[in-house]
Amino acid sequence: MIDAEDNVLAPTFEDIHLNCVECNAPFVFTAGEQQFFFDKGLKNPPKRCKPCKTRKNERFNQLLSMMATDGSRPRIQVEVECAECGIQTTVPFLPTQGRPVLCRDCFVRAQVSAPVCAKPIVKYLPPTAA
Repeated sequence: MIDAEDNVLAPTFEDIHLNCVECNAPFVFTAGEQQFFFDKGLKNPPKRCKPCKTRKNERFNQLLSMMATDGSRPRIQVEVECAECGIQTTVPFLPTQGRPVLCRDCFVRAQVSAPVCAKPIVKYLPPTAA
């Protein structure tokens, strides 16, 4: 389709079927939505279906409102079992799979008994002319 004002070829849009990255449900990226994205200069198609996008925005807005009230991020506390001694403890982060989580006592003990890394200091020497 040629735009009469600019004599530029404007793209035509057709509905595209996509899958949501969160719930893997199929959704339609309509021709009207594509036109909107094109008009706004947005390059990437949507990744989430409308319900997942709404939930994501609600989580984001909740986090923003929490930060706005006291100026800080919410503190995370996760209850875990120490990989060394087995007691229940809390940690201020989300543990990743495959990595052991230690209680404070075991962590300090591991830090004290760990050898100090003695990396040699390497200085850059420019090549000399032969």
